[in-house]
Amino acid sequence: MALEAVMQQGEAETAGSAARPVIEVENLSLTFETADAPVYALSEVNLTVNAGDFVSFIGPSGCGKTTLLRVIADLEHQTGGTISVNGVSPEEARRARAYGYVFQAPALYPWRTVERNVMLPLEIMGMTSAERQARAARYLDLVNLGGFEKKFPWQLSGGMQQRVSIARALSFEPDLLLMDEPFGALDEITRDHLNEQLLRLWERTGKTVVFVTHSIPEAVFLSSKIVVMSPRPGRIIDVIDCNLPADRTLDSRESNEFAEIAHRVREGLRAGHSYDD
Repeated sequence: MALEAVMQQGEAETAGSAARPVIEVENLSLTFETADAPVYALSEVNLTVNAGDFVSFIGPSGCGKTTLLRVIADLEHQTGGTISVNGVSPEEARRARAYGYVFQAPALYPWRTVERNVMLPLEIMGMTSAERQARAARYLDLVNLGGFEKKFPWQLSGGMQQRVSIARALSFEPDLLLMDEPFGALDEITRDHLNEQLLRLWERTGKTVVFVTHSIPEAVFLSSKIVVMSPRPGRIIDVIDCNLPADRTLDSRESNEFAEIAHRVREGLRAGHSYDD
């Protein structure tokens, strides 16, 4: 499948899947039992993420953003409430390879080339060598890393390494992409550049994206919806629609619309502190 076909497929999926729930969370809570006292990480969380949404979780450190993402990914398990991913449990969705996960650090194997890092999940899935190479080339092109297939991670910048990890997460073609502060450790210029690239990638593929961030400008720039969370125990304070143009650029951050959404996020974060234990 050529790159143009990937883009057309994503656009068709987005057009045909409006308002279809991908993630449904109802009254979800999670408590970690520790030696001295329980830690209440999440409390009574209710959320629906629809197909084609770009949803950012934002809130102070320790508010449960990453924990909620890990519950969606079946890396943590709720102690109360329910959650479904594509209509099944997170465990079933994980076994069906329904999502790709991008961690805070690229987590690339230094002894494998860029191409072979991207192909790793495809090897585990038992794909043929020809199909693995075709997909690696396709998704490296999609993240603008065509020509770097034979490089090793240590030969790339931090931003380029993170793009390799995004290509790897996309390589087995999941409909859902989960991203845990993937650009948090990068300098501002690189982060802005990758924000633009990720936005274009989302537009091209039509993937549903759930994104964790501490940055209000990043959340507003990227998202179709922003989920504002309170300090521990994590609760949802507000869900804010971002009605910015689809073809937004970094200059859009200077607009009144951008400022109004950012202000609402800040107000939600301030209000959230009233829930602090």
